[in-house]
Amino acid sequence: MLPFYVIGHKNPDTDAICSAIGYAALLRSTGEERDAIAARCGEISQRTKWVLERAGFEPPTLLTDVRTNAGMISHRKVIKVTTNDTFLTAYRRMLAAEIRCVPVEDEQGNLCGILRYIDLLRLLLPADTEGLSVRTVHASLAHIAATLQAETVGPDPMVPDEEEDLILLVGASSQETVQNRLKQARDEGNLGRFFVLCGDRPIIQRVAIESGVRALLVTGGNEVSCEIRDLAKKRGIALLLCAQDTASASTLIRCSRTVRHVMERKFETVCPHEPVSNLRKHLATSDQDLFPVIDPATGRMTGVISKSDLVNPPRIRLALVDHNEYAQAVNGIEEAEITEVIDHHRLAGDLVSREPIRYLNEPVGSTCTLVGRKYFHRGLMPHPGVAMCLCAGIVSDTLCLTSPTTTLLDREMLSWLTGVAGVDAQKFTEEFFAVGSLIASGTPDEILNADRKEFTEQGLNVSISQVEERDLHGFAARREELEASLRELHHSRRYDLTVLAVTDVALHHSMILAIGPETALAKLPFERRDESLFHAPGVVSRKRQIFPAVCEAINQQAK
Repeated sequence: MLPFYVIGHKNPDTDAICSAIGYAALLRSTGEERDAIAARCGEISQRTKWVLERAGFEPPTLLTDVRTNAGMISHRKVIKVTTNDTFLTAYRRMLAAEIRCVPVEDEQGNLCGILRYIDLLRLLLPADTEGLSVRTVHASLAHIAATLQAETVGPDPMVPDEEEDLILLVGASSQETVQNRLKQARDEGNLGRFFVLCGDRPIIQRVAIESGVRALLVTGGNEVSCEIRDLAKKRGIALLLCAQDTASASTLIRCSRTVRHVMERKFETVCPHEPVSNLRKHLATSDQDLFPVIDPATGRMTGVISKSDLVNPPRIRLALVDHNEYAQAVNGIEEAEITEVIDHHRLAGDLVSREPIRYLNEPVGSTCTLVGRKYFHRGLMPHPGVAMCLCAGIVSDTLCLTSPTTTLLDREMLSWLTGVAGVDAQKFTEEFFAVGSLIASGTPDEILNADRKEFTEQGLNVSISQVEERDLHGFAARREELEASLRELHHSRRYDLTVLAVTDVALHHSMILAIGPETALAKLPFERRDESLFHAPGVVSRKRQIFPAVCEAINQQAK
């Protein structure tokens, strides 16, 4: 199950942050979404930071993209093998897990290959079926002993990494035939590579040891005399004793070959942050079926995904607060699953869902008002810190109930929530707006993006930024640099109309900078001071006053 986030709009204001915190807490407390996480898709203002610190909360989780990525759907419990693992080890792991492909790591845990089920056949079936090659096995005596669970007798300990080409000879023929074959091997100079298998045949055992073969395997659980054991030690011949019959042992010896010889060393990996939608296109034509997920910081494998995982992957689930337009939403919203919307803005019409969702949109002053009412209607008392956050959202969006967007419900909820939070609304408002004057200390970029929303009207793209201040004494000194930055934003984003409103929350008026075609600027119903500056007495609400005025100007210029 992927995470469930409650998230506000880009360039989040206090209402977006606090309504996300409040509603995530409500979902957790009711059990509807026990793991609901409050999130944000932008940096928070100094005022919002002040609220969170006072309420005792950390800033919500920052999300820059809500597309499902490889890391989210990867299988973390990875069935894997090492380069020194044998055919039998790899085969048993793949069979038990019912998989046909596994990643291969070296002894230090570094990914170095991919092993497919079909690759294992190359360990069992030789490419050539004639000559010595069909009887030659490249393996270590230690792995052979381990595969057969054999008892070993020899002068030196067997080392797994010491692989060698061993020529299998089944000593089932007559003594004379076996002796002739070993004599031929001595003449050809490869007797020291021979690995002789036989059962309860002491004479063949002695012939093999005295001839100087590399190793002797006695099969069938047969006992070997002390004389043969001592002779093997004296001659430096490795002696192995196993319970399997000769035919079975011969097959299992091939199963002791290590996977390093057949694994695929050229393979594709994926980054955990890569969106699944991108991977689906990129990996569609790949012959590879299993893709290791590699952490770019450590180079280590964190999981694996298969092609089947990309067919219909789960989606991140979201509850949207304080917005309902894709243009204002977190990146990748089109690929997420929206389960609910709580908002107090106009309907944009571009929000779509696969299934029916809960949708709450009411003409109130703040989304926090609607979240607070959900607590009230359910008879739930929010945590005092949550109540304080909801108070801040209402105070911020309604200018402490003085904005024209204020409704009776805003007043009722603020009165109830301040009681729960234990704060005085008027004093809280004064302290809130006294924090972090952006006009006094913020960069032009911070001022423009602290609370900026994008809209589409009549096919035109509009950006409206708003900054709320206790007075506008510092605006004149920064007007030129703010206008320059506003023009740069206008041209870089190719907006049709770009607006910055600096609002005096004490005296209830705004200074507005607007960049766009003269035909639209001339229609703005504000007191025009010069080419791009307007004074708007009584105008404090972007939603109720500024945006409708901009829309009307756009509509008028089109006539």
